[in-house]
Amino acid sequence: MFSPAARLVTKRFHGIRQILRQSPAVSAGGAGTSRSYSTALNYHIDSPDNNPNALWEFSASNMERVKEILSHYPSNYKQSAVIPLLDLAQQQHGGWIPVSAMNEIARVVEVAPIRVYEVATFYSMFNRTKVGKYHLLVCGTTPCMIRGSRDIEEALLKHLGVKRNEVTKDGLFSVGEMECMGCCVNAPMIAVADYSNGSEGFTYNYYEDLTPKRVVEIVEMLRRGEAPPVGTQNPNRIRGGPEGGNTTLLGEPKPPPCRDLDAC
Repeated sequence: MFSPAARLVTKRFHGIRQILRQSPAVSAGGAGTSRSYSTALNYHIDSPDNNPNALWEFSASNMERVKEILSHYPSNYKQSAVIPLLDLAQQQHGGWIPVSAMNEIARVVEVAPIRVYEVATFYSMFNRTKVGKYHLLVCGTTPCMIRGSRDIEEALLKHLGVKRNEVTKDGLFSVGEMECMGCCVNAPMIAVADYSNGSEGFTYNYYEDLTPKRVVEIVEMLRRGEAPPVGTQNPNRIRGGPEGGNTTLLGEPKPPPCRDLDAC
């Protein structure tokens, strides 16, 4: 017999498998073909606000940051700066990177544009379509999933009236998924990328130990321009410590009996 925890994990995985099986059908030549979710990240279609002919350049203040970033690398390895420059461009452009910004970065680091495209399409942290001023990223990795991250995402989508990766009509919020954020002990959690104040005021904060009710409260605090307390949202915990406080390691550890530390 499976334990209750094992049964819960199995149920969650079955749910994920059902979601992945329901990928949208794309009609081509009269035949319906399924398209994997991941392929949506692999191509670009020109649009009025995202095409290679649109003018894009770093702001004057960010050009100083570009010079500072480039100074970290040898002059013949400028391409090593592609990732931090993509991040800076994303902050400047309200949370997403148009193809014209990628072309500008290619010019700055003196590489073919494809070398920037392949980085921007590989890492899911780079957004190539518009996001909200507050981009809410729900952790979907196993520990958070077992602890209820699907309920957190459902509460966000229902409250905001959007689907995943859609932007609210007021442009304030969007909801996406992100894989392991490294705070499994405080699952479930979200990260909030705040692009409301441009690159100068950009912040990226974690909100942990969430419940559906609490995540909606955080959204409304952001809407009002308030700053929710970051980290654990459980009042009985301190950072990653156990609820109620530590029960072990309450004092200085005893030295090992088999070693003369003073002789070191």
